Amino acid sequence: MPELPSKTAPETAGPRPAASPPPTAKTTEQPSERSTGTTTGTTAGKNEAPRVAVASLVGTTIEYYDFAVYGTASALVLGPAFFPSGNATVSSLAAFLTFAAAFLSRPLGVVLFGTIGDRLGRRRALVASLLLMGVATVGVGLLPTYESAGLLAPVLLVTLRLLQGVSMGGEWGGAVLLAAEHAPPGRRALYASIPQAGPSLGFLLSTAVILPTLNIVGRDGFVDWAWRIPFLLSTVLVVIGLWVRTTVSESPVFDTTANRTTQPQPASASASAPATASRFPLVTLLKRYPGRVLLGTGAAIGGSAVYYLTIVYSISYGPKELGIPQNTMLTAASVGAAAGIAITLPVARLADRIGRRPVMLTGAVGCVVWAVPMYASLSSRNGLVITGAYTVGLMLLALMFSPVAAFLPELFPARLRYTGASAAFILANTLGGGFAPLVATWLNSNWQSPLVLGFYTGTLCLLSLLCLLALPETRDQEFDI
Repeated sequence: MPELPSKTAPETAGPRPAASPPPTAKTTEQPSERSTGTTTGTTAGKNEAPRVAVASLVGTTIEYYDFAVYGTASALVLGPAFFPSGNATVSSLAAFLTFAAAFLSRPLGVVLFGTIGDRLGRRRALVASLLLMGVATVGVGLLPTYESAGLLAPVLLVTLRLLQGVSMGGEWGGAVLLAAEHAPPGRRALYASIPQAGPSLGFLLSTAVILPTLNIVGRDGFVDWAWRIPFLLSTVLVVIGLWVRTTVSESPVFDTTANRTTQPQPASASASAPATASRFPLVTLLKRYPGRVLLGTGAAIGGSAVYYLTIVYSISYGPKELGIPQNTMLTAASVGAAAGIAITLPVARLADRIGRRPVMLTGAVGCVVWAVPMYASLSSRNGLVITGAYTVGLMLLALMFSPVAAFLPELFPARLRYTGASAAFILANTLGGGFAPLVATWLNSNWQSPLVLGFYTGTLCLLSLLCLLALPETRDQEFDI
């Protein structure tokens, strides 16, 4: 069983007593929020925590809106616009390859923004990642197509897609950390789960833009020019997101650990948690905690497959291969996503009470069992049946997805937490989500049945189940070390 960072007190304990003031200080002066290293026991901290969590949610929603717009556009239009071919499957594969390309560049984002977040602060990394995502997304909306620019068009598209991936590599870890490290005692999973609603909210927001656009201009108009509208609207959203993120305070846990780097460390300090900021956090992480990174990746891989096959791939697969109306697929995925959002906070609160593993294990078992029936519902071509199956599936996903926002960061010490949590989650997203549409396209080209989607997804969820069984409970893990 992998070793956890040293645990000195349960999470539910109050803040530790402040160090004695220096001789020149007034003994009656209360220690500041920053000097205690946590906001969990202060009024200011309790007031700040919800605002920080909402700010994290807003930014994550915008980032995933940008990502979802590209995924939906890949399924609907980007194949023929940038990769024309006489074979529809070849065009779709090319478009999904650009979708996967962003996942390949996510590890670069982990290195870049993980280093910024662990050395310079969580907030700086989050502002930079959001700005990069906005520039790349608006750039896609301004690109010429293959018809007018030839090979330059797909080259530019892939370049911008890679930049989106770098941005996403730094987004998730920073968002959940900023929320979790501001959280009051006993509510870390609850606050960390708030930005976890961002992916589904981003998808719903993209659908709210794409569906009316499709209905107004028609499919031909959307393919011809209107596909650019959702990308260009990102400008407004990014401006709002940057304003929100620049108004919140830095993580108190980061401030505390940063202050410790300038102070002599006692001989009793834990050897497992680095006292100073590593110049290369990823190198230190892989030397000290390789097992946690691999098991954490495995714990999240099944949920990534469920999300991306449902939200991205099936929206293309249903209409093209099974003749299901596009609006039916978008509606089914949207209703399921909304149901998942609705239970995200209650699930996280349960994880704060009984632990992360019991809740996530329940979700993993449910996804293993439900994966085949969920995708088998596509064979019915009935909108109500598909919507019901997707709703159950995405609610089971919430049991895995909601607590993981606290679970993965709790596996790593504060000075490596941004890099560690991001690395595990992004690797899971890349392996379980980024390549899922490609694998699914290949599977269906050979077996022509939606059942293969269920078997593929169920296998990855089984892997998550096994990894969760190998990892310890982290609910009571000390978080400011």
